[in-house]
Amino acid sequence: MSTTPFALLTSSLPFLLALYFLITRTLTWYRLRHFPGPLTAKFSNLFMARATASGKMYRVYTDLATRYGPLARIGPNDLITSDPSLIRRMSSARSPYTRSNWYEAMGLDPYVDSLLSEMSVAVHDARRAKMAAAYSGKENACLEADVDGCVGNFVALVRDKYLSTGTGTGDKGQLMDFGRKAQYFTLDVITKVAFGEEFGCLSEDRDVHEYIRTTEEMLPWLTFFAVVPLANAVLNRSWVKRALGPKPEDRHGMGKLMGVANRVIGERFGPDKITRRDMLGAFVRAGIPQRQIESEVHLQIVAGSDTTATAIRATFLYLHTHPRVLSKLRVELDAAENAGRISNPITNAESKALPYLQAVIREGLRIHPPFTGMLMKKVPPGGDTIQGQYVSGGTRIGHSTWAVQRDAVFGEDVEIFRPERWMEADEERALRMEQTLDLIFGYGRWGCLGKSVAWIELNKVFVELLRHFEFELACPGKPWNSVNYNLFMQDEMWMRITERERL
Repeated sequence: MSTTPFALLTSSLPFLLALYFLITRTLTWYRLRHFPGPLTAKFSNLFMARATASGKMYRVYTDLATRYGPLARIGPNDLITSDPSLIRRMSSARSPYTRSNWYEAMGLDPYVDSLLSEMSVAVHDARRAKMAAAYSGKENACLEADVDGCVGNFVALVRDKYLSTGTGTGDKGQLMDFGRKAQYFTLDVITKVAFGEEFGCLSEDRDVHEYIRTTEEMLPWLTFFAVVPLANAVLNRSWVKRALGPKPEDRHGMGKLMGVANRVIGERFGPDKITRRDMLGAFVRAGIPQRQIESEVHLQIVAGSDTTATAIRATFLYLHTHPRVLSKLRVELDAAENAGRISNPITNAESKALPYLQAVIREGLRIHPPFTGMLMKKVPPGGDTIQGQYVSGGTRIGHSTWAVQRDAVFGEDVEIFRPERWMEADEERALRMEQTLDLIFGYGRWGCLGKSVAWIELNKVFVELLRHFEFELACPGKPWNSVNYNLFMQDEMWMRITERERL
């Protein structure tokens, strides 16, 4: 009995599938075969997916840099670098590198691209130019005063609700989750300077609009889609968005935040439109369309609150686990106050003139970078030669931000919180350290527009909290709950707070 072609094909199917899998996996391995990395990374996205799921991806990729060097393989089409010079080269204004599909997954609004998720270099650059004035502070003469107001609200919340009055059983104070309150503060700051009116998280002592809850639910998924292109491609299908995407009418989640943005921004475009000298007003005057502004607002709140909150939390934690540093900082602050060199509240200019405070802030940012997203760039079509090795076009190269901040330029004790390194360095080395630290804000055309606002917050908040209060970690053995999905989610940072006694 003769075998039909269909029966022959059916019987051969397992063999053909195995052959196809073998050929494709071999080709996958071959294109980046000369770069070291974990075995699973050479054939699949499994390694990156597991690193993401761990909530400690920054540690995983730092360990890779230690084991394999400044350029390692982490996926079938993916490398990661801890080389500051390569990161600057990929991100410079004239670089032929472009954004990879990693950025596509970073769209908080699934229907309209923001400055972070926009893939077109020309569109990105044109929109960034329109938005730059708003972030510079030139459009908001009250920028520093707005930050002062939020700092004052932070101090008032501590004094009114969380201040302990003694050490005995009659102490009516309660422990404060500094991790949560720091984010309430940064949320209020960014919404105040952006919209002219803060969310009110500090005054209400709660997660207004469920912003924190929403982002903590969303971030693990965004991070997963960014490292698994196939999953992101499915999610970006129009029919998937229509069926599963958030809507402004939703009562919870991203949809609710979209509804809040629609309302606030709609006031600037309606028949009785509101005109203000704030960031939002600057966007309107720059001619950015209403729907585009709504998308940018979501990025603005995330980039302007989560990262700065982490910088505050981490620096505060390192200060209160390094008594020598905290004592030295207090001596500088007290001396400046007694000499009349700082106001109440401190100004941004006065803060910049305090060398040890500036060293503490820089060291806090260095030892615990607040954003660890991979920011993967795509090698240009013609390929590139890096460190003497050819990298084929289309390869994604990510940043190992945590490892970069442990570069040799900072010395041999990079895992130690030691602000003095910033004051001991000679002029040339100090410049290189500053340039390397600055990479936490991105670089070149992809640099963070909100950097100046973040620095104003950092220059003020530590001074005002430390001049009024004494802080103690309630649980030194477990100072906080911290997980990372590009951004850090940190809470349960319980602290006991007392009024500071002046000598």
